[in-house]
Amino acid sequence: MSSVLFVVSEEGYWGEECIEPLTTLDAHGADVTVATPTGNPPVVDERSVDPENVGEETAERVREVDETDERLNDPEPLAAVESDAYDAVVFPGGHGTEWDVNQDRDARRLLREQVAGDEGKALVVCHAVGILGFTRDADGGFLVDGRDVTGFPNAWEEGIVDEHDRMPDGRKLPYWVEDEVVAAGGNWDAELDTDTSVTVDGDLVTARGPESSAAAAEAFADELGL
Repeated sequence: MSSVLFVVSEEGYWGEECIEPLTTLDAHGADVTVATPTGNPPVVDERSVDPENVGEETAERVREVDETDERLNDPEPLAAVESDAYDAVVFPGGHGTEWDVNQDRDARRLLREQVAGDEGKALVVCHAVGILGFTRDADGGFLVDGRDVTGFPNAWEEGIVDEHDRMPDGRKLPYWVEDEVVAAGGNWDAELDTDTSVTVDGDLVTARGPESSAAAAEAFADELGL
């Protein structure tokens, strides 16, 4: 049985990007643990459970798991988590990751140790891909330098923030994922002409956004040999 750690935002995770991988890996027999920066329960982005945005079926499914899953309701604090206790780590997306997970030193430590290890693997989805713009390897270089990745593209961000980079809730978006990952040396291709976008580069799997969550979950399960 593979043990998998989910690092989930307390500032707003996108429902499908967490619940789809979580339930898929459950179905494949993985042993899943959830962690958040402080150890408080993660918070789902309300836009991702709005039936008008995601459809009634997805909204109900995400809401049910978010409210009833014991792992999501009683997570571990990131600082208390050791990478070698897990075979893999998953970073679900959502704009909220830009305010906590992507900037968290322990989240970056877990990602670095998983990807640098001989057997560890990581799945990073949507806005969480921004963590690659801030994570350095043991030699001080960017972990993503020279790697093929996908993630939430600038072309989509333009349709969400206003001219001052403010989100619909009024918060200013601190950075754009594509810009930071490209600046850190990542080979970026969000494959905007395709329905889904999942990139596998060795022990690093990245996914573009909500519609890629199911494909990313299955690809990651394959990578884990589940």
